[in-house]
Amino acid sequence: MAGIKALVGLSFSGAIGLTFLLLGCALEQYGIYWPLFVLMFYIVSPIPHFIAKRLSDDTDAASNACRELAYFFTTGIVVSTFGLPIVLARASVIKWGACGLVMAGNTVIYLTILGFFLVFGGGDDFSWEQW
Repeated sequence: MAGIKALVGLSFSGAIGLTFLLLGCALEQYGIYWPLFVLMFYIVSPIPHFIAKRLSDDTDAASNACRELAYFFTTGIVVSTFGLPIVLARASVIKWGACGLVMAGNTVIYLTILGFFLVFGGGDDFSWEQW
């Protein structure tokens, strides 16, 4: 039952993050949908971790090159997600209020993704590996 509660909580927080993102695009004073390109980064961000989890062996070594490379790529994707709205706002493509809403949405979405990996990332009987 705890897994279901965690899944419902994560889906609720994901919905809040997407609401912030859509408010940054769809409010009448903003009205430009360029910030929706961060959705692509949301989809791509966990992929290096999935690949490293699949390819690396489960030894308790202090450092694993595949896992470290996955962390590097994931960090680059996350930084790009936070950088894109700032670049768009500096170029006057979007307004700074929309940038703030998109940044709030980015924070909530990435905390949701982190929470998903913390709750379901273990090797227990109910995990993301079954999906």
